[in-house]
Amino acid sequence: MMRIISVLLAAVLALPLAAQTNDELVTSFVLDNGMQVVVVEDHRAPVVQHMVWYRAGSADEPKGSSGVAHFLEHLLFKATDTLASGELSATVAANGGRDNAFTSYDYTAYFQRIAADRLELMMRMEADRMTNIRLTERDIVTERQVIIEERNQRTENNPRSLFNEQMNATMYLNHRYGTPIIGWMHEMETLDMDDALGFYGTYYAPNNAILVVSGDVDPAEVRRLAEQYYGAIPANPALPERLRTEEPPHRAARRLVFADARVAQPYVSRSYLAPERDPGDQEKAASLVLLAEVLGGGTTSFLAEKLQFDTQVAVYTGAFYNGTALDDTTFDMVVVPAAGVTLEQAEAAMDAAVAEFIETGVEPEQLDRIKMQLRASEIYARDDVDRIANRYGRALASGLTVADVQDWPRVLQEVTGDDIVAAARAVIRPEASVTGWLMQAEEAIQ
Repeated sequence: MMRIISVLLAAVLALPLAAQTNDELVTSFVLDNGMQVVVVEDHRAPVVQHMVWYRAGSADEPKGSSGVAHFLEHLLFKATDTLASGELSATVAANGGRDNAFTSYDYTAYFQRIAADRLELMMRMEADRMTNIRLTERDIVTERQVIIEERNQRTENNPRSLFNEQMNATMYLNHRYGTPIIGWMHEMETLDMDDALGFYGTYYAPNNAILVVSGDVDPAEVRRLAEQYYGAIPANPALPERLRTEEPPHRAARRLVFADARVAQPYVSRSYLAPERDPGDQEKAASLVLLAEVLGGGTTSFLAEKLQFDTQVAVYTGAFYNGTALDDTTFDMVVVPAAGVTLEQAEAAMDAAVAEFIETGVEPEQLDRIKMQLRASEIYARDDVDRIANRYGRALASGLTVADVQDWPRVLQEVTGDDIVAAARAVIRPEASVTGWLMQAEEAIQ
């Protein structure tokens, strides 16, 4: 089996890069009202993914109203001028499709995956709730309780989630990325009709939205339908400029200890402030993607080799970076100590291993293998209309362009070992770090 996998990956590596990643049939245009439309053709199956992305997420919320972006996402499944509460999802299901929505720091997205001949129906319903949502006080009370219970289940009842929330809040001194997407509980409890409709009226407009359609579609037909349903909605002339509070220079390393009796496995977490992918300038971000893979991307990574196998001070190691963000993001590392190893010892071993990596650099064979895996991943992603639409939508809603998305595979492949080490030196700086210890409550008392 391993030999078969190796042969397949070797075949992937041998393909020209353009043949692997850059021959997607992409059409992009802008409606008269400012709505951006991206169509990615894939005619292998009669399926379509229809997505509307709003350039508004939790980092765009007014201060004191944390959680309103996610709250509004829930409320958009209620009634409109033409649809009863819950009718949109019921209609999608009755036509054999699935729908959902999600909120992040930089965007809120709504999607339906359905048979290609149902695209017009999806556009008609989605365009309707872009402008015609009709809420009642009962909707507000009901959905507010739903999101509060969601926070209770996913955050309050999970010490790791609480720990990660504190890590983010400690990292960002002035930026809204330090506020949880779901919101702070005390602010969620006060969200009301005015908060929801205020956010809706400000940001839910065609000139703040991106329509991404992927699958078995004809771009000319998508344009016709988009102009008919979305093009009829007027732009918001008062749409505010997308300005964010900026982080001041980070001049001091920060630390926190989070103790909870429910913790089953203590671990060390380290975050560094890191640059995001920028339009036309993705090289630094690409180097950080490769750094995360080389340093902590699985059992063959540098941290795993040093800490899990050579010294056996850890049972798990990892490094993570996601540069698709509008503003500065983080580069993160995690070390779970082995039995009998303290968090202090695990942290010291992590620091020693990272310092050694920066001095010794990247093994060419490892870098080639990771690049080959990335190439394969790009190819496999094209078999899923959901992943295709998400790749473009997340990028465009985070300030990137279609050209950036198409150029990204090439940028990744051109990263060198020296680029990776340079990225490590630039980002792995104590003054830009937050170190956290997650431990059991009784450990903190001792």
